[in-house]
Amino acid sequence: MKAYAITDVGRKRNMNQDSVFASAEPVGNLPNLFIVADGMGGHNAGDFASRYTVETIVRSISESGEKNPIRLIRKAIEEANEGVRREAAEHPEMAGMGTTAVVTTVVGNFAYTANVGDSRMYLYNGTLRQVTRDHSLVEEMVRLREITREEARFHPDKNIITRAVGAAEKVNMDFFDYKVTPGSTILMCTDGLTNMVADGEIEGIVEGQLSAEEKARRLVDAANAHGGADNIGVVIVEPDADEEEEC
Repeated sequence: MKAYAITDVGRKRNMNQDSVFASAEPVGNLPNLFIVADGMGGHNAGDFASRYTVETIVRSISESGEKNPIRLIRKAIEEANEGVRREAAEHPEMAGMGTTAVVTTVVGNFAYTANVGDSRMYLYNGTLRQVTRDHSLVEEMVRLREITREEARFHPDKNIITRAVGAAEKVNMDFFDYKVTPGSTILMCTDGLTNMVADGEIEGIVEGQLSAEEKARRLVDAANAHGGADNIGVVIVEPDADEEEEC
């Protein structure tokens, strides 16, 4: 397995509120672990929320005796949600902070992904396909056929999300499982990439004969070339489809 994680402040922001994590080695009872988080909140709150969430998820999974990947990830995100809310209650300057979260592990020939918010997980398997569904206002408008998918990319309310870690007492997350095959590539990213770069251009980079690091860096460069209006967080994972199950 090959993996690479990168985050960049972009060209318009002074602070980076994106956090990423990538381990192709075991984390607790998971054979690998990958996380992308995009924080929100004034001052340092968004930066804190995303970093705290990533660190809490890694710690929770590292310390847990649970072996089921879905239960492991669910519990870790729930712990992060409780912690973000507790920190916000104890520090008034952080009130209202929250973060998106996308968490993936590859076990054998299958990958398991959880998401909260509008950060995404794509699977490239000959073609690029968005696996996660955005928890956002414009995604709901697309679902109701009020706007097109292309109109959603430029809608003035595209940054309004409907779910976030830290936003409510109970965090509502979606889970996806999917088969990985030889040549598969997993892309996890924040909206700092997808709001700047169309899926077709993303696919052109991901399908190329480049290393995971080169693909990730080229995606960041593309987002900045298109304006870099937001922080950019990217994780590229190239799993071994015949990897033995370890949990």
